Amino acid sequence: MAVAKNVVNVKGPKGQLSRTIDPSITVVVKDGEVLLSRPSEQKRHKAMHGLYRSLISNMVTGVNTGFKTQQEVVGVGFRVSVQGQIVDMTLGYSHTIIFELPKEIKATATAEKGKAPALMMECADKELLGLVAAKIRSLRKPDVYKGKGVRFAGEQLRIKPGKAAAGAGAAK
Repeated sequence: MAVAKNVVNVKGPKGQLSRTIDPSITVVVKDGEVLLSRPSEQKRHKAMHGLYRSLISNMVTGVNTGFKTQQEVVGVGFRVSVQGQIVDMTLGYSHTIIFELPKEIKATATAEKGKAPALMMECADKELLGLVAAKIRSLRKPDVYKGKGVRFAGEQLRIKPGKAAAGAGAAK
């Protein structure tokens, strides 16, 4: 890890990341620990201190172990496949969706019988991984009535009952 003119560079087995730090925050590497200090107790300085502490922590974790996210594609006929950096998705539209991943992200697709197709992505940069995962989810958000769409693995959805269920209990 190196700090030069408000730029923090972190190298590890999974890659290299760098980030520009606000000039009011001082970053020092001492005895293998990263120490951040702020000039005052102002609300803005406290916020920047916490933000950059978290971002640097994520950078160190990312270059050492990396981050993973898994998304499920739920729906009849919905499919996902990966060829290199290209993700090809069939999400119930009249056309297939072709999504190009940034070069830093590695992706794999799995399709087991009886389970929804899944897309697994790995990256050292947590921020980039989150942005790409959110963009893929936005291509077909989970439907609140049927639950179809792209969702994160383990995501709980509240399914609405719909019109027929609402009218069934009403007296005529």
